[in-house]
Amino acid sequence: MKKSYRVKSNKDFQAIFSRGQNVANRKFVVYSLAKKQDHYRVGLSVSKKLGNAVTRNAIKRKLRHVIMELSPHLTSHDFVVIARKGVEVLNYQDIKKNLTHVLTLAKLYQEGSTSEKES
Repeated sequence: MKKSYRVKSNKDFQAIFSRGQNVANRKFVVYSLAKKQDHYRVGLSVSKKLGNAVTRNAIKRKLRHVIMELSPHLTSHDFVVIARKGVEVLNYQDIKKNLTHVLTLAKLYQEGSTSEKES
């Protein structure tokens, strides 16, 4: 995933948390904020409560891979994905299913639409 597709600065995270809307399911919370830009930007948050650094990085790798797979169907918003307890035991397919569900609830993922995006 290119760096231009990531939310990195604390200022951006705080803007999304304070002015954005949030949606959740059992495994993920998604905060989103509409922006005027050509593509989405995503930030990932995995708490230390979910495991050691190796476990947290494995979760983030899986999340980034799922987001890259779904990228042609994602809208041009800034959003933050927060992993909840229980994600550490899920396999890739379950993570994809749960993340797709919460992104659909947040109206960030639209199955029918496709656009030319680089991942």
